[in-house]
Amino acid sequence: MNIPDDLRYSSDHEWVRPGDDGARVGITDYAQDALGDIVYVELPTVGATVAAGDSIAEIESSKSVSEIYAPVAGTITAVNADLEGEETKVNNDPYGDGWLFAIRPADGADLDGLLDAAGYRALTES
Repeated sequence: MNIPDDLRYSSDHEWVRPGDDGARVGITDYAQDALGDIVYVELPTVGATVAAGDSIAEIESSKSVSEIYAPVAGTITAVNADLEGEETKVNNDPYGDGWLFAIRPADGADLDGLLDAAGYRALTES
C-alpha cells in the first residue's frame, strides 16, 4: 500500500497535499483499493464553504457508494473535471491525476489536526 510521507491524511481515508493556493484532496490508495473499480465520481461545487467532516462528494464503485468528507473547513476552489468519463484515474493514480478537489482552508492550523503518514499507516494496520 502506497502512503506518501509528504501528505496529510484524514481518518476517513482522504489525503491532503498543502500548496500555495490551498490544498488538493483525494482518496488514499488504501481507500481506492477497498472500493474496487470506480465508475462514477460526484464532485463538490466550486465556491462552496464547508465544515470539516461535511459530506461533500460521492464515489461509486463496483462494490459500493462512498461519501467523501471535507478533511478541513474551508472553501472549495477547484474540482478535477478530468475525472468525468475517466473515473478510473482515481484507481490508477490516486495521488496524482486522480485528485478530487482543492480547498482553501479556513484556518491553516486545521491541517495540523490531520494524520501524518506514520499515523495513517497505524490506522490502516489496526
